[in-house]
Amino acid sequence: DYVVVKMIPDNRLPPRHLHSVHTGKTFAVIKWESPYDSPDQDMLYAVAVKDLVRKTDKIYKVKSRNSTVEYTIKKLEPGGKYHVIVQLGNMSKESSMKINTVPLSAPDALKIITENDHILLFWKSLALKESNFNESRGYEIHMFDSLMNITAYLGNTTENFFKVSNLKIGHNYSFTVQARCLYGGQMCGEPATLLYDELGTGEDSSATRSGRPTDVAAIVVPVLFVLLVTLGIGFVVLYMRHRRLQNSFTAFANSHYSSRLGSAIFSSGDDLGDEDDEAPMITGFSDDVPMVIA
Repeated sequence: DYVVVKMIPDNRLPPRHLHSVHTGKTFAVIKWESPYDSPDQDMLYAVAVKDLVRKTDKIYKVKSRNSTVEYTIKKLEPGGKYHVIVQLGNMSKESSMKINTVPLSAPDALKIITENDHILLFWKSLALKESNFNESRGYEIHMFDSLMNITAYLGNTTENFFKVSNLKIGHNYSFTVQARCLYGGQMCGEPATLLYDELGTGEDSSATRSGRPTDVAAIVVPVLFVLLVTLGIGFVVLYMRHRRLQNSFTAFANSHYSSRLGSAIFSSGDDLGDEDDEAPMITGFSDDVPMVIA
């Protein structure tokens, strides 16, 4: 035996299991379930989006008969903070959640160029990879002094470079560049960070910079001197070999010089062979002839 019980739908219940599926820079995908299973009619939901930074509200209406509802909230701002409330259109109990959109990415290729009494920070424009960024918004620069453990706000600019002066000797600094924060510093871009420790410890910065060419010269000059000495020795060795060869050839030529003919005479291999043929053959020694070895 069994019995079938059908519950009376209660439209005062809140939507169930409200959560975020995906969050981007300018949108968020949310999902929830109906207050009860298998609705038999279209249900009207009110989706309220409260901007916690700008202090503004927007309400969207969503109609669905599905047990699971998915909705995309658009026209959000990068790095924003939002409070989302979902409830039935009859103002029943609500379900809520908070969403933080993805901030703008950090500037690329942050570099430092050292000048005589200051440094220059350079970076690529964010507009090259962020369609939601306008150069008129600009960038803001911060500096962290690790020795003093202090973070300072240096200023903002709409250019892609920034000049920093009055750096202290022996201090290590970290510079960050990011899209300028909006509305009380709550909507910021991701920072690009670069460590600067070129000033050394306890030395004057100008002395350190002027000392670098001297250090380079101290390395280059000995190397060049060794190369010159090596080349000189090589030339001397080649010259001595050349002189020895020349003297050997002269002595050889003089030993074959004929004053009667006025020229040097060199025998060919054939002549040498003829002389060998004409020479008497040594046949041996007689037993009664004493052999004298000098």
